[in-house]
Amino acid sequence: MRLAIERGGCAGLAYTMKVSEPQEGDAVVEAEGTRVLIPEDSKDFLAGSTLDFSDSLSDAGFKITNPNAARSCGCGTSFEPAEEGKKPEYDPALDGTACK
Repeated sequence: MRLAIERGGCAGLAYTMKVSEPQEGDAVVEAEGTRVLIPEDSKDFLAGSTLDFSDSLSDAGFKITNPNAARSCGCGTSFEPAEEGKKPEYDPALDGTACK
């Protein structure tokens, strides 16, 4: 599985996941029988992140905990990167109502 960051989403940057073969420059992380590929241009945005799978009654799917995100969209698929020394202001657009 390839985990990458692309411009877009309601918070500026969006997580993408797809089945893929390794490409030159990818970081390869293996855990519990799963191999995750991280492209070179996404490494800094994902450094220190954890990827988990949730399967609860109210929510199922991959969950990313990213210490590099200043804030995330309510739907959890996009985020605003943290800027060193700057605390983000509240933005009602990120409360999940703008997520598609």
